[in-house]
Amino acid sequence: MMKLFLTSLILLSVIGAKAQPQQNLVADKIAAVVGDKIVLRSDIDNAILDMQRQGIPVPSEARCLILEQSMGIKALVLQAEKDSLPVTDEEIELAIDNQIRGFINAYGSKDEVERVAGRSIYQLKEDFKETFRDRKLSEAMRNKIVEDVKITPVEVKAYFDKIPTDSLALYESELEVGQIVVYPKASRDAELYAIEQLSDIKKQVEAGKDFGALARYYTDDEGSRDRGGQYEINRNQRDMDPVWMAKAFTLKDGQISNPFKSRFGYHIIQMVSRYGDDAVVRHILKIPVVTQYELREGIAQLDSVRAKLIAGTIDFGTAVAKYSEDEYSKFTGGMLQGRDGNLLTIQEMDKSMVPVLKDMEVGHYSQPTDFTDERGKKGVRIIYLKAKTEPHRENLKDDFNRISARALEEKKEEVLEEWFEKKVKTYHIAVDDEFKDCKSIQRWLPNKL
Repeated sequence: MMKLFLTSLILLSVIGAKAQPQQNLVADKIAAVVGDKIVLRSDIDNAILDMQRQGIPVPSEARCLILEQSMGIKALVLQAEKDSLPVTDEEIELAIDNQIRGFINAYGSKDEVERVAGRSIYQLKEDFKETFRDRKLSEAMRNKIVEDVKITPVEVKAYFDKIPTDSLALYESELEVGQIVVYPKASRDAELYAIEQLSDIKKQVEAGKDFGALARYYTDDEGSRDRGGQYEINRNQRDMDPVWMAKAFTLKDGQISNPFKSRFGYHIIQMVSRYGDDAVVRHILKIPVVTQYELREGIAQLDSVRAKLIAGTIDFGTAVAKYSEDEYSKFTGGMLQGRDGNLLTIQEMDKSMVPVLKDMEVGHYSQPTDFTDERGKKGVRIIYLKAKTEPHRENLKDDFNRISARALEEKKEEVLEEWFEKKVKTYHIAVDDEFKDCKSIQRWLPNKL
């Protein structure tokens, strides 16, 4: 019935419909009814507008496909409500906050989002509540329908054998790479110097200099340098340092913090403006300089760890848990993550890692080497090359997990198709004459509105 869940859910993944200027809206009408749920023509029109805005190709049958997707979501929501599947207000609010942050990143600022949408962030959040509730309920229902679907190796082979040889993907060389990282601690003198710099910058701002201009010149945070150190934040987001967030929300509008320490270094923060749990802040980060002396100490520490790994007195996962200070790979057993799980292409890797891996053999550990991470922090690491594939055409031996995942999704889609075929007939469904020629919609047993 639908390719609904194997592609992006257009109406629910980009939600750009709500972020269109008010003057673009026209008289609305009902496109379809599923049970007591309705799909408006504006939902379809706005989804297409958003696809165009993002540069997504719009197929000729887009209006039919989007309506079918929307009706599928409504059917899942109806069943989720009937089955009393739990979705909390907290889940919905968190999802909305993430979407709003996505809009802010896309448009550059909260003010620009409000200008384009023609409404405040608060109003947008209110607008999104029903849509995001439907998203969560439909996802929960979808997961319930397919939760028991499994796949066997025989089924994976049968799926693979159906793929024409000339349609099989070509893969470049991929590597499975792990690392153990330590971040040598800067000397106390270096820390005091960073604090002294920030204290001096604070005095300059208080004397009338522009915080943003100073941030562009002094900050060690490359991610915010071009924005003058500015971030749009929400008290409930989980992707920022908790110490940094707590300090930010103690400030009043215009106030500047004293220098303080987070896991990234030392900061000062200026509160630009605050709206409840949302705020605009600027900050300047200074990372205390780690000298060659401290780096040599880190190298010596990891030399002893490498010796244990080579001797077999400790395995890699245990060494990661015991010694690694990298917050991103520590909880994946030290293995780096790419688009396809643990397999990474050269392009996905830290560029400074590539020369080290060039002459390494599978199963070996590199000598400890110093590096600078994406935040500008100096560290020392051991690199472990666990596996490496050669460039090849997709096959069951090298790519079983990848093929299995696709085969499982196809099987889940078939189960969903069967569910829709049975359930849709039990709902009251009506479709507007405008969509009567859509072949996929005809299968929803439409009654003319």
